[in-house]
Amino acid sequence: MIADPDPAADASRRTHLAAERTWLAWWRSALATAAAAVAIGRIAPEIIDGSDWPLIALGAGLALLAIGMFVAGLVRQRQVEDALQHGGYLPLDGRLVAVFSLAGALFAIVTLLIVLIG
Repeated sequence: MIADPDPAADASRRTHLAAERTWLAWWRSALATAAAAVAIGRIAPEIIDGSDWPLIALGAGLALLAIGMFVAGLVRQRQVEDALQHGGYLPLDGRLVAVFSLAGALFAIVTLLIVLIG
């Protein structure tokens, strides 16, 4: 393998690859959330006795969260690539972190209530 004589170019490549791995992490998280939505909203009501609507509502909410994660990952990837192209850095918006963290906490609370109440 021939070494690149320009260390700055190598650092730039590593930074772009790290941004790509981050985008793929957004995808993995969104896919896992979408799979949970199907399991909770579609499969669980078929195998669990009781009222279906809480599980269906939770599954639909998780599906909406997955959609939000796909969109946020796309927007974030484009913003980071644009910043990198211009030699800059763009930190993750704290509001986005708060929205997804609160949504995750809300879905965990709803799940807990469904488990406890039945």
